[in-house]
Amino acid sequence: MSTTTHNRLESRYAGISLEGHPHALTAWFVVALRFVMGGMMLFAGLGKYTGEAFDASGFLVHGVDPASPVSGLYAAMAGNAAFLEVINVIVPVTQVLIGVALITGAFVRLAALGGAIQMAMFYLGGWEGQWLALFDSTLIYAAVFLALGAFAAGRIAGLDRYIERIEVGGEPLVERFPTLRYVLG
Repeated sequence: MSTTTHNRLESRYAGISLEGHPHALTAWFVVALRFVMGGMMLFAGLGKYTGEAFDASGFLVHGVDPASPVSGLYAAMAGNAAFLEVINVIVPVTQVLIGVALITGAFVRLAALGGAIQMAMFYLGGWEGQWLALFDSTLIYAAVFLALGAFAAGRIAGLDRYIERIEVGGEPLVERFPTLRYVLG
């Protein structure tokens, strides 16, 4: 195992520069984090199929704090039976897909964005209007999902590394279709 690294992290944005050198074990921890978050989402989704019938109205009506800025929106969503049925399908399906994508390392940026959005929606529903709520676990999970996307975690021992290299018309997929860089990685 190598203990030295020549990798470098750097960013320049709005006149601010950040730079650093990650530890040689960083890649291993990114992969481990991808697996843990993927497993969390996979089993959350599967749990909605194996237990009692999943019904999002319990959260949308009773789990949302009245101080939340989305309490009225979530109550309206729960009050529309057709929309509620769509939510009852979308939540477990996306959780399973996000979990599988993260575990396999395929379409990681898309999965990470989906996980971050889902966690942000849960966070907003539970927000009590206090600044201490910034450290709620669902908001922290959203940040972790975004970090996995930023690290291009699917390129580290994941399928995205290979998907990006698939040749289409004699050139790599992401060169032929550059917008795929936003969902792969």
